Amino acid sequence: MKAILVNDDRSLRWDDVPDPVMQADECLVKIEAAALNRADLMQREGDYPPPPGAPEWMGLEIAGPIVGIGEEAATNSNWQVGDRVCALLGGGGYAQYVTVRYDMLMPVPKNCTMIEAAAMPEAFATAYLNLFIEGGAKKGDTLLMNAGASGLASVVIPMAKAFGLRVITTVLSDELKARIAHLGADVVVNTTKEDIVEVLKAELADGHGVDVAIDCLGGEVMGKCIHFLNHGARWIMIAALAGQMTQVDLKNIYVRNVRIIGSTLRSRTPEMKAFILSSLVEKVWPKVETGEVKPTIYKVLPIQEAEAAQDILYRGENVGKVVLTVE
Repeated sequence: MKAILVNDDRSLRWDDVPDPVMQADECLVKIEAAALNRADLMQREGDYPPPPGAPEWMGLEIAGPIVGIGEEAATNSNWQVGDRVCALLGGGGYAQYVTVRYDMLMPVPKNCTMIEAAAMPEAFATAYLNLFIEGGAKKGDTLLMNAGASGLASVVIPMAKAFGLRVITTVLSDELKARIAHLGADVVVNTTKEDIVEVLKAELADGHGVDVAIDCLGGEVMGKCIHFLNHGARWIMIAALAGQMTQVDLKNIYVRNVRIIGSTLRSRTPEMKAFILSSLVEKVWPKVETGEVKPTIYKVLPIQEAEAAQDILYRGENVGKVVLTVE
């Protein structure tokens, strides 16, 4: 089969690789679509290696039909050859085929295309993990979701709204503010014109303090913002794109009983990932099928143009997900 490989100069090529060998607890999936994630860029740069046993090529989420089922997978699941599935992977999605543990597969939600389904597993699992497992979010809470134009925010914001949360998010321009209007955030802060620290301070004073924050930016502003949260709030760090260092008033942390939580999906055990995926199918898929939560697709390109697709993420121009199609 073919897959996207990284050359010595970090460029990408579509080249021959060995066919995957299906284990007893796995299904073989013919990939029709694979979505991009920022983790793919980190892996391409050599900063985010795949977990042991995963293929060397990138790709964390895919969709396609099952074309083979291992004996143990057939015994322990209801999967059938031909089932339309999407999957969360440790790696290996930029290819024609992939083997997946049976409990890492989810059915493609009704009324979803393969392209939409491919854009869901990693982003939806990350959103669910940080909103509800790490964040303990509940109806009536206020969420701060930084980087509102990111692919993850395009899932987190509508998911939070579907479960009754109030949402504050940030963008870098009025153009981006307009482009994410369909996500339904209650407050969108253009940080080139407004100080997010002052906004959070005013929200807290008005009785709308933040209960859960999901932060992929970090940097200096994180330490300033964290002083203006509700008592018992959870600030969840998932990346530090704006800088790895900040200053925090520790007295504020313990007086307000605020928790700072570091969180990544890729480092979770297979068992934990399987639990998250089953929770998605049970609790979130019905909202996907009614249209309350849908992935936002920014652009679709053939997998042979993976480098051009990743350049979109490098430039930060996408609002929503970039997806590759595989013939």
